[in-house]
Amino acid sequence: MSALSSANCKSSVRLHAVRSEAFYVDVRGGRRLCIVHRPNTVEPRGALVHIHAFAEEMNKSRRTVALAARSLAAHGWAVLLIDLAGCGDSSGNFSDAAWGDWVEDALFAYHWASTQFSGPRWLWGLRAGCLIAAQASKSLEGRVPLLLWQPILSGRLHLTQFLRLRLANEALSGHTDERSGTKALRSRLLAGEPLEVAGYVLHPRLAAGLDEAELRLEAQRAQVSCLEVGTEPNAQLAPATAARLAEIRARGVPVDSAAVTGPPFWHTVEIAECSALGEVTVAMLDRTNAVDL
Repeated sequence: MSALSSANCKSSVRLHAVRSEAFYVDVRGGRRLCIVHRPNTVEPRGALVHIHAFAEEMNKSRRTVALAARSLAAHGWAVLLIDLAGCGDSSGNFSDAAWGDWVEDALFAYHWASTQFSGPRWLWGLRAGCLIAAQASKSLEGRVPLLLWQPILSGRLHLTQFLRLRLANEALSGHTDERSGTKALRSRLLAGEPLEVAGYVLHPRLAAGLDEAELRLEAQRAQVSCLEVGTEPNAQLAPATAARLAEIRARGVPVDSAAVTGPPFWHTVEIAECSALGEVTVAMLDRTNAVDL
């Protein structure tokens, strides 16, 4: 069966047509783990570069992302998954990571994909990875199509939610710190003090970059496709996401969006899958004529 046969066929039937490869590349004196999934029998239609979620959300999301990447490859796309500096199996420690390093890694991955694959090259962000992908696209004059999964709109709010994990752990242990509270913790971080949160040591440079990041896409010119997950049978985009996309669309940027029903796999206690995201992503790409501008 061809990797590009009818979309009604199950992706699992096509996986024999997918070729996967894991390797390391040297970036700024360190090594980044990369995994490429591509169609085995045809030239890729284009490529997607995945920018993963933040901290433990990355680990929770790996299975759903991997399933989607293989499904995309089975439908003719090349997909590059990269572990950013200090994350996963890449070199360095999370405690040393800086926001700017992650944006540079995203740009490196995009340029690498551009040397390997023709056709449109997308940046595919998940959660906080959407903020990184957006900054990388801005560096490229907004000419890179963006695929946004469950996007974080405000890095400041995301940082606040992350810091609350520390407060929750302190409350459970009974060891509260008078310098706690999200406002106090943010002040300590932005004053240059690293903080441990839920097993991750957060560097002030990373916290500052996340705190300043906002998904506005003012410089974006190329296609934006956005997908969110809801637990209700008739899932809808979150109102804040819908409003932000309307702002972007009003500036003349082509925007496509959808919501699927599934579990919030990025923070479930047990590893969860949301296969619908991959299926709808394939359909969105099939109907989009995005190109790098």
